[in-house]
Amino acid sequence: MHEKLRKGKLVLKDGSVFEGTLYGGKRNAVGEVVFTTGMSGYQETLTDPSFCGQIVVMTYPLVGNYGCNPLFTQGKKCFFQGFVIGELCDCPSNWRNEQSLEDFLIEQDIPTLA
Repeated sequence: MHEKLRKGKLVLKDGSVFEGTLYGGKRNAVGEVVFTTGMSGYQETLTDPSFCGQIVVMTYPLVGNYGCNPLFTQGKKCFFQGFVIGELCDCPSNWRNEQSLEDFLIEQDIPTLA
């Protein structure tokens, strides 16, 4: 699961800095920071083409708790530049779970700050 925990930060244009743990992709992310207030649907959000090129912040505190499944993708891939979450669930629990969110983020090369 967690390869090696890495430290990362989100730096905004106004100089604000938010530090956390990096997951997912190994590249840097540059883009407009937007947020979504959904309590579920993180996989649908991740694969929604309308978020193309953006860094998306999920306001719900725990993300990844039901895993991922190809049934719930909205597009052929993830379109984000980056993903910011409060906490990444490392033990998803759902009968439809086929892949952890962390593995999905690594596969899609999406840098994620928690």
